[in-house]
Amino acid sequence: MSGFIVLLTNLFLECAIFVKNLYDMKNLISSFFILIAFSFGSMAQIQTPAASPEQTLTQSVGLSSVTLTYSRPAMRGRTIFGDLVPMDKLWRTGANKNTLVTFNSDATVGATTLKAGTYALYSVPSADQWTIYFYTDTENWGLPGDWDTDKIAAQYKATPKSLSQAVESFTISIDQVSDNGADLTFTWENVAVSVPFSFDTESAVMSSIERTMNGPTDRDYYQAAVYFLNADKDINKAKTWIDKAIAMSKSPAYWYYRQQSLIYAKAGDKKGAIKAAEQSLDLAQKAGNQDYVAMNKKSIAEWSK
Repeated sequence: MSGFIVLLTNLFLECAIFVKNLYDMKNLISSFFILIAFSFGSMAQIQTPAASPEQTLTQSVGLSSVTLTYSRPAMRGRTIFGDLVPMDKLWRTGANKNTLVTFNSDATVGATTLKAGTYALYSVPSADQWTIYFYTDTENWGLPGDWDTDKIAAQYKATPKSLSQAVESFTISIDQVSDNGADLTFTWENVAVSVPFSFDTESAVMSSIERTMNGPTDRDYYQAAVYFLNADKDINKAKTWIDKAIAMSKSPAYWYYRQQSLIYAKAGDKKGAIKAAEQSLDLAQKAGNQDYVAMNKKSIAEWSK
């Protein structure tokens, strides 16, 4: 009888373990499906158009360029100036992150020279006059927390013009483009405001003309010769160019003569190579450059055999 009781007890325990495992499996499966549902829910994000889409515009002006990056809010039946954009108060001049203008060379706005770089554009609109600020702090979402007058790189006062046809989306354009400058033009609702800027294109052009008309410098010839040496190109051209580099230089450096010695040696002119290495050695000793002293001594010994 006791054996039968033990058998029933073991059978009961096995059934209990089976039920527990079944319950645990059910929970595991449920948890798995919950995890899958959560993952898909996290991945499925609703996408909608931006309320104020971003635009980037780059314009060449003479030998320079200007890049604008800004967000474009729309009217959508609203009154803009005097309501959505209060008059006589600082405005971000756009939406979202700072409206940015980048000049790739120094520019002049009004009587102020702006160094090449990126600036945030802020403005104070009013009925008769707008003040446009070029601000050096470009990392703000909207207006700066604390307006710092020391960060105003330039400002310009412009007279607004009325438009006969409303402009739905805020627009900044680069107009009246010439060789020397252009206008940043802000238009929205029935208002247009222009800020002229200029570049010193004439000086840039004259510098380019002088460089071209005067021909290559000793540095140009030196770099070309060294490139031909290291790239295993025409060694005779390299020899001609290194000679011109040294002849044109008022006081050729020891590295000029070092490269001349290497070029001459590669061209098979060991006598010329030794002479150039001796000149490089002498100048390197005077300059205290022991690396060049050692290199020249080693080359002279090798080429003298």
